[in-house]
Amino acid sequence: MPTATATQLMVGPYTFDALTAGPRDGELVLLLHGFPEFADCWTEEIHALAQAGYQAVAVDQRGYSPGARPEAVEEYAIDKLIADVIGFADALGAERFHLVGHDWGGMVAWALASAHPERLHTLSALSTPHPHALYRALNNSSDQQERSKYVEDFRLPGHIAEQSMLAHDAAGLQAVYRGALSEQQIQSNVRRLADGALTGGLNWYRALSADLQVPAGEITVPTLYLWGTADRASGREAAELTAEYVKAPYRFVPLEGAPHWLPEASADQVIPFLLPHLAGTN
Repeated sequence: MPTATATQLMVGPYTFDALTAGPRDGELVLLLHGFPEFADCWTEEIHALAQAGYQAVAVDQRGYSPGARPEAVEEYAIDKLIADVIGFADALGAERFHLVGHDWGGMVAWALASAHPERLHTLSALSTPHPHALYRALNNSSDQQERSKYVEDFRLPGHIAEQSMLAHDAAGLQAVYRGALSEQQIQSNVRRLADGALTGGLNWYRALSADLQVPAGEITVPTLYLWGTADRASGREAAELTAEYVKAPYRFVPLEGAPHWLPEASADQVIPFLLPHLAGTN
């Protein structure tokens, strides 16, 4: 099985830590993690992609990489997060690439696909619905409103979220993973988050507009959307509304019983859908 290699990507003034595997002349697949995760959440997907002949690259994104952790909240606005991803592809010499995103990484992926379709072969979103579908559900569904209450807690001033999540040996942070990750992975995540990445990750939420909307329009590239029916953050309404925003070949797959943490906990379900989608055989 191919082994992922640690590397770094330089984008503007920042240095991003990354994991890569697969042939350098293979089609590039960029994998974007969510909150609170890192590039290594994609370990199994990276190996599978490399075996299939792709150049798979997962990046510790802005706020998570120690060398890409600006202090100002406005530096985590969605346009800057999109620009980072374009910068990753440029640094790797890829004019076009496949984009895979989970959770916040999925939100960035939807927005990038809307703004720069000419750069993508395909889009794959895990857990996260299209941003406007989520916005509609937030305004019309008490279920989604309940699921998303945590977002306002994350945006409270004075670093209240960090204090709460790291108190009592990070019991609150560990509980976020809901038992879906291995103890080893949880402890590795907690260590890195407590070492400064937690504020960087939370700043993605703090940089949102007051109405919590991420701008994204129609999607015109082939799209795969995987959603776990046991997802605690994203409900069915937003998941099903997402189809209205994709004007290209589209496949929506509800993964029965799968949790929010699809890259780590459900890689065996994700990979059999992801590989055919990238190959155009879905």
